Order: sequence, then C-alpha cells, then structure tokens
Amino acid sequence: MSHILVLYSTTDGHTRLICERLNERLQRSGHMVTLVDIRDDPDIDAEGFDKIVVGASIRYGRHSPLIAAFIKKHHGTVERKPNAFFSVNLVARKPDKNRPETNPYLQRFLRRIPWKPQNLAVFAGKLDYPSYRLLDRLLIRLIMAVTGGPTDPSAVVEFTNWEDVDDFGRLIGEM
Repeated sequence: MSHILVLYSTTDGHTRLICERLNERLQRSGHMVTLVDIRDDPDIDAEGFDKIVVGASIRYGRHSPLIAAFIKKHHGTVERKPNAFFSVNLVARKPDKNRPETNPYLQRFLRRIPWKPQNLAVFAGKLDYPSYRLLDRLLIRLIMAVTGGPTDPSAVVEFTNWEDVDDFGRLIGEM
C-alpha cells in the first residue's frame, strides 16, 4: 500500500474535516496517510511520499498563498508521483459550479500554478455565520445575498456531499 501525503490549507476548519474523512477512507483501504496543515509545515518535503494530495479552501475568491508557494516550489516532485488537488468553496453548492471544469475558483487557480494535477475535485464547504468574525460575517452575508445563498446571521449550513468525498478517497487509493 501507499504512503500518501494529504497537504491542506483551511480557513475555518472544514477542509481539515474533509481531509480527515479522506484519511479514514484511505486507512481503511490499507494506506498510510500523513495529514499536514500547510501552516504547520510549509516546507514539508514531498519526496518521501508515494502519492500527493493537496486540498485548499477558498476565502474571498482565493486559495491560500502558502499552497500556491508549495506547488511552485515542489511541482516537479508532485508531478512525478500520482497526485490530486481539491478545492473547497461555497460556490460549489451550486449544481452548475460543483465540478472541476465548471468551478471558477478552481479554474482560475489552475491557470496560476505550474502543476497540472492528475485528479481534481471540488467540494462545497460549510457556511457557519456564528463562528465568523464580525467583518467576515458581514462580507459573507453580502456575497450570499448577491449569489442567492443563505443570509440568516445565525445559519449554519453544511453543503458538503460526503459521498463525493468518499468517492474521491477511493480514487486517491486507486491512483
């Protein structure tokens, strides 16, 4: 079985939960997984892993610059190994934006980086107004109002399709 690096950035913790779900799925299949938050180890050496998975959340239309820096620095290593990238964002709650080829944030990110991931996924995230700081709560409510999403300041809505996460975990295990 494989030793898989799952490197991620998370803004509010939901991407970490998705990575933990992938970890569970992969370990049940006999793989060894190392989960790493990019903020904890931005210089992790990807060379010692058999497969590399990178996941990143979106906040205000951007993935973490730490993820982009890691990819730029290590894209040669990442491209030589079986690899995958996934994005977590609220726009993916919409059926016409929940696939890699239709998600504007993922497509914009892919144009900015040198790496061309072998496998891609997009997962809808979680909206959790009560946990946001005041400014974030106001800005996200405005964005949701413009895009037809929930605006109740007490709303907590998880849009993630966990079956899709499990399917992506199976794909990672097989690559």
